Amino acid sequence: MSNPWVIDQLHITIRLVGALLLGGLIGFEREMSAHAAGLRTHILVCVGSALVMLLSIYGFGAFANETNVRLDPSRLAAQVISGIGFLGAGTIMFNGRSITGLTTAASLWVVAGIGLAMGAGFYFPAALVCFMVLLSLWILNKVEHRFFNGKKIRILKITAVDQPGTLGLITTLLGSKKVDIRQIKLEQIDVEGKPNLVQITFHVTIPKPSLIGAILEETNGMPGVTDVTIETSKSV
Repeated sequence: MSNPWVIDQLHITIRLVGALLLGGLIGFEREMSAHAAGLRTHILVCVGSALVMLLSIYGFGAFANETNVRLDPSRLAAQVISGIGFLGAGTIMFNGRSITGLTTAASLWVVAGIGLAMGAGFYFPAALVCFMVLLSLWILNKVEHRFFNGKKIRILKITAVDQPGTLGLITTLLGSKKVDIRQIKLEQIDVEGKPNLVQITFHVTIPKPSLIGAILEETNGMPGVTDVTIETSKSV
């Protein structure tokens, strides 16, 4: 392309389809991990960013030779980078002491950058960054689960008869397992045919995943306890 302000339809198609594929790869990983922003969201962000980059570079080429007109291809691109923050913020959730969605918000921001790179014809960096992002999401997620699982906040919910001593027995058990209790919430619940029940919710960190089975079994065997569940916080 001899004229830097003109692009043919073939190259437009290549850049937009490339953005769709690269954004779709990252979105597919987020979709498989059941996150709020998945396949479609990442594809839309990436393709939209590529379109804005194409518009910024080539959409005003007719005015390039006009007197007193100076084209700045980076102007619209800069607005994409700042504007994507609003979309990313919608994926971040605060629950008690845990924050989820940060990784998905970051992936949306990176996907916007990949789309801009594709729109500008910066193919190799866009593909390389896509590979690096996928490597981070897949491989490092497994490393995190293997070596840092004990730092994750888990939610332990126990339904029991409202009677003196129950809370003390549970906390003693958790203490014996070296479980770190971050937060405790107790609320009265109504179950037909089972009056006088309470649900105790613990936000805890468990040093070893292998202890989860023992905690559930021993807690469920306590007098007055009718139900025990534990939820692992989703990866961010």
